[in-house]
Amino acid sequence: MKQVNPFQKNQELTLEITGVTSEGQGVGRSEGVAFFVPFALPGETVKAHIIKVEKKYCIAKITDLLKPSPHRVTPLCEAYEKCGGCALMHMDYAEQLKTKTQIVKDCLERLGGFGGVEVQPTIGMDDPRRYRNKGSFPIGMIDRTAVFGFYAERSHRLIPLFDCPIEDARITALARTVTEWANRNHVRVYDETTGKGYLRACVIRVTATGERMVAVVTKGELPAKDSLIKMLDVESLYHNRNDRNTNVLFGDRFTLLKGKPQVTEQQGDLRFAVSPQSFLQVNPEQTRKLYDTAIRLLDPKLDQTIADVYCGIGTISLAIAKHAGKVIGIECVPEAIEDAKKNAESNGISNAEFLCGLAEDVLPELVRKGMRPDAIVIDPPRKGCEEQVLSAIAESGVDRVVYVSCNPATLARDAKILSTSGFWIEHVQPVDMFPHTQHVETVCCLYHQKKDFISVPYEPKDASYLKQS
Repeated sequence: MKQVNPFQKNQELTLEITGVTSEGQGVGRSEGVAFFVPFALPGETVKAHIIKVEKKYCIAKITDLLKPSPHRVTPLCEAYEKCGGCALMHMDYAEQLKTKTQIVKDCLERLGGFGGVEVQPTIGMDDPRRYRNKGSFPIGMIDRTAVFGFYAERSHRLIPLFDCPIEDARITALARTVTEWANRNHVRVYDETTGKGYLRACVIRVTATGERMVAVVTKGELPAKDSLIKMLDVESLYHNRNDRNTNVLFGDRFTLLKGKPQVTEQQGDLRFAVSPQSFLQVNPEQTRKLYDTAIRLLDPKLDQTIADVYCGIGTISLAIAKHAGKVIGIECVPEAIEDAKKNAESNGISNAEFLCGLAEDVLPELVRKGMRPDAIVIDPPRKGCEEQVLSAIAESGVDRVVYVSCNPATLARDAKILSTSGFWIEHVQPVDMFPHTQHVETVCCLYHQKKDFISVPYEPKDASYLKQS
């Protein structure tokens, strides 16, 4: 007999919260039905109002906090519950790190089938504020005034912001200048329901070298261009034209209005030229820890060839190249490949080669032609790897794979597929790239069980950031 959900929409009940999902929602159960409750913490007792009923679960909202968790704190942001970007900001930071460790462990065990896998404590930040070096803000009209902000979760309802405590303060200051320009010059904001108006969004990046890049996105030509150029005192200013009725942020046409075509980012002793479309990790402090972890687990040697799949602008590739004989980077974005080549040249690195194409096309072709890398590092998007990539890894005969993941669920799925070809997990290290959000980055080292493999303990030179309270 099929189970019938006994609950109804708008019903109220008392729930004990026993866990938290990978999306940051509290989880409780009543009469065998799972309840997902945003902004609820494990250990809390809440009075909940059911807002959605499905066959096997309900979604509810807190109407009264009957027993708060000792880990509950006051969020840093007034727009916190409306914005939906920081699903864990009501949880103290030490507990956030423990929660993210458990999320990774749960995904590997439940989705990947890796029973009893050891997951290291998540590497956190000393000060988990103002860490983002990039902000992408849609712009809308509220009370006849142009404002920037973020869309509420799963909607296109704009939540206006004046500031954001996880963004670098320079970013939100520049976003305020863009909306000030729009209001002063009566620039019409784009309305996606009617398709009318001009100003769609602004994308702002700041770098460790102190440079700032702004891209203003419009439908059609840029109104009041001279005024914008005058008001924005930045190292690089772009106009991007996006005339399509789409959720994709950028269109194809970029025009440099002012300053340099690229700004310079520094990571360790390497410097990178960054374009408006370049992918770059948004948390510089944690990027150092992430890449240090990945490279030490990769353990490259000067007589080895390393493949870097989904290499972006070459940030990991060039860091590896200092320790390897040769690095081959693969990336499907032509602009990123051009940046990677320029970055190699500007940093005096001659043993890195970059190939443009889809990973699922390029890597299998290289393997068919006889490429046998000594190790492979993969850093795919949230959707994870295509099966052709995983098959090519297995066929390459590689001993070691270091998987850098922004999604524990797809990491678990892909690791499970690799396990069918003889790979197994040696080391799992989460890194908190996105404090106060539900997201976590993970470095996972997999080795081939049939190979003559000696496990080397992970001992970074600078281990201060591994000491978590």
